[in-house]
Amino acid sequence: SDVTFVVGQEQQKVFAHRCVLACRCQAFQGMLSQGPAGREDSPSSASLQGPFILGNVQPEVFLAVIEFLYTNSVTLNSHIVLEVLTSSVEYGLQDLCKLCIKFIKDTLSVEQVCEALQAAVTYGKADLQQHCLAFIEDCTAAVVRTQGFHELSDVVLAQVLRSDHLSVDELDLVQAVREWAHVSSAVLERPVPEVAALPVQELRLPLLAPSELAALESHNQQDLLIPVESIAAAWRSHALRRSSGVPIRLCRPRRGTRPRDHHRHLDPHAK
Repeated sequence: SDVTFVVGQEQQKVFAHRCVLACRCQAFQGMLSQGPAGREDSPSSASLQGPFILGNVQPEVFLAVIEFLYTNSVTLNSHIVLEVLTSSVEYGLQDLCKLCIKFIKDTLSVEQVCEALQAAVTYGKADLQQHCLAFIEDCTAAVVRTQGFHELSDVVLAQVLRSDHLSVDELDLVQAVREWAHVSSAVLERPVPEVAALPVQELRLPLLAPSELAALESHNQQDLLIPVESIAAAWRSHALRRSSGVPIRLCRPRRGTRPRDHHRHLDPHAK
């Protein structure tokens, strides 16, 4: 070998050949030709001969990238695949990215699907995004209890909540969003109403029965999760026995919505 990388907190040494890395990957070609980068978050070296310091990547992840560059194949597992996907995007390795996406699809689980969806949105992988959303739609009740769900960004959560095919009742979904909002509020150190502003716009409050809506309104006084205007609009739809002033999408039952007597009044096509 003629180049050495010192990888991760463990400072594991990885040996490679410049000619292989440079011809297989433009990012490595630029790295190896420029020498030290002079920044903590970038590969650096004492001289052009290295070693190159890669402190922010796991050795197992970097070794998977190196394996791909040498063999055009890769050994993956569920613990590293999302980080390897990230590296494939950073290094511009489209074929490695495709292998990661195929592995994610083949091994997708309730625990990992939200993290995979977040990555798919972040990296603009529409096919993986659709696959993850379909998985969430089939297993919604289990997915909303995972840590990954609580770590979704507000934009991605709002996207999930727009689906008509979520297999969970709206009342359970409201509670899941409340739990997500409290976790996000603690992590981001921002008020609950602020972090939840976007996702709560997708909650279908008119689907709740009057008794459920009254309980929600009482609970809402504690954290102000849902804007008063949204609750008032739901009450108005009950009073007028139609979806007056409420967007049609918010009156449409999802796949998992439990039927309630008043739903027939919300459907403009009901007889």
